[in-house]
Amino acid sequence: MEKLNFKYPASKFLQTQAHIGVVGSGDLEIVIDPSDRGFAEVTVRTGTTGFNETWKRVLERFFAQNDVSASILINDFGATPGVVSLRLAQALEVAHDAGYIKK
Repeated sequence: MEKLNFKYPASKFLQTQAHIGVVGSGDLEIVIDPSDRGFAEVTVRTGTTGFNETWKRVLERFFAQNDVSASILINDFGATPGVVSLRLAQALEVAHDAGYIKK
């Protein structure tokens, strides 16, 4: 099991928690908790080791377009970068549709 930590600047704020996906073969779970600290703090827990640079690039690309301040936990079970991007986008879509993001 590998635990990775990342931090990204942010200017948008969530008002409530979001939960997307499930931990299962080739998938992942994302839990987002609101934060007023002005940055996103991401913790990735994965059983697939050696992909730190891949995680870094996928998350950098996501947060370059979505600067949301939150504490994010990702529990991974072998998800591809495409699935990671999809799940992150789904989490923000759910938050946006529910009116959770303060602008």
